[in-house]
Amino acid sequence: MYDSDVSDEEWKLIKHFFDPVDNRGGAGAKHTKRTIVNAIFYLNKTGVQWRLLPKEFPPWKTVYDHYSQWNRGGVWEKVMDQLNREHRKKTAKKQRRAMV
Repeated sequence: MYDSDVSDEEWKLIKHFFDPVDNRGGAGAKHTKRTIVNAIFYLNKTGVQWRLLPKEFPPWKTVYDHYSQWNRGGVWEKVMDQLNREHRKKTAKKQRRAMV
């Protein structure tokens, strides 16, 4: 829906980082982790204030709480490292093909 949304390929690479962090005590999640991650990436890309998050995303407080929890747990660092590694692999492959 937005340019900042993670692709299916990207989500497959990072979704396991978000699965272990769940403090709802077994209750079903109202919003998917992917939707919350997309909201955080949207905030990061646009610079919009938390409270101005578009209505298509979960409530800003829900997104903020997940962001804070994942930040404290070091999840974002791991996610960005994984995405950067994958990007570098793809870039290196493209450069090798261009040389041939």
